Amino acid sequence: MQRRVFLRDGALALLTIGLSPSFLRRTVFAQSLPQGQKGKVLVCLFQRGAADALNMVVPFGERAYYALRPTIAIPAPGRGDGPRGVDLDGFFALHPSLAPLVPLYKRGILAPIQAVGSPSSTRSHFDAQDYMESGTPDVKSTHDGWLNRLLAVRGTCEACAPSPFRAVSMTPQMPRMLEGPEPVIAMSSLGEFSVRTSGASVDRLEALYRSGSTDLVHGAGRDMFEAVRMLRAADPSRYAAAPGADYPRSPFALHLKEIAQLIKANVGLEVAFADVGGWDTHVNQGGASGALAARLDDFSRSLAAFVTDLGDRMEDVVIVTMSEFGRMARQNGTGGTDHGHAGAMFVIGGSVRGGKVLGRWPGLQPEQLYEGRDLALTTDFRSVFAEVVSRHMGAATLDRIFPGFAGEPSGWLGIL
Repeated sequence: MQRRVFLRDGALALLTIGLSPSFLRRTVFAQSLPQGQKGKVLVCLFQRGAADALNMVVPFGERAYYALRPTIAIPAPGRGDGPRGVDLDGFFALHPSLAPLVPLYKRGILAPIQAVGSPSSTRSHFDAQDYMESGTPDVKSTHDGWLNRLLAVRGTCEACAPSPFRAVSMTPQMPRMLEGPEPVIAMSSLGEFSVRTSGASVDRLEALYRSGSTDLVHGAGRDMFEAVRMLRAADPSRYAAAPGADYPRSPFALHLKEIAQLIKANVGLEVAFADVGGWDTHVNQGGASGALAARLDDFSRSLAAFVTDLGDRMEDVVIVTMSEFGRMARQNGTGGTDHGHAGAMFVIGGSVRGGKVLGRWPGLQPEQLYEGRDLALTTDFRSVFAEVVSRHMGAATLDRIFPGFAGEPSGWLGIL
């Protein structure tokens, strides 16, 4: 085996770090565009499996909601036995398992968005996730993800050394959303990264890189070891969350906690990604309690702990949650919901104009449903992403991030 092949396929695989092949290369595309604001962080969280919008952001003021879901609808706020929806505005409520997010809503830093998603009519998980991550619905030829294109458009500070932690995905493999030429690290956890890259063995491996030729593999190795040194200096093993940040003991909560560590360690993080599965509730979904309620409990407590942990740093952070599509408006015969169309998103951050449910409500009467069965779409997900990357991250060339999308600021929701 050639030495350079060993270094590429052996060492990089051992370290379980997802690195772009052009890790050190600044593209002409990025250099020719305006530089973005410094210090801002965007955190994207994907609920894989199609989360049920109607039972997360509950339209309890819509009588048809209860007719469509006789056994799994969330009880309206008010007096009564058992858990009930948490009133937001007299029409919408949050699922009772999302109660940890209510203080964020009341503080005005959380904005739920209803009837939002992809204009594609697909009900395929694979296609819908691909379209949301590429940012080009119904176009399968897009080779990169919109978050990677954001990194290219935003560029880096000319006076700053580029950080290897500029974009981090807390996933075993590189997500579609971050695929592309810009450098990104993908890792299962900070613990795995630091343990697998600590000690004398790594020092010896670094020496091999230093003695090699100055090609892309050599350059990627140098940057990889710089990431190791930065992580050692941050010492994640000694990290203590802020008082009151009570993270659940779940993989999703761990990923959020480690994103918080990177933000607070000042390693140059600009974009972070994590995902959580378990939202494909065809059978025994449950209502105020049950399978969906359990998923939402972990989801909301993890998010609430993350916001508490960051404290004042949330002024520079925006969190966007998403799912590939929603669920069918009418429950099925097995106490679940099938694949639908429009869904719900949450946007959280110090600069968010929260405290209200955003998006135009289309209604649930038979003539108002998409194809007679689903919550209709009134907000294209690209409109939400475009507003966030423009107003929060300082991106000005939105047509390069979302090619083919003509969404204008006049049609934005006023999230930020």
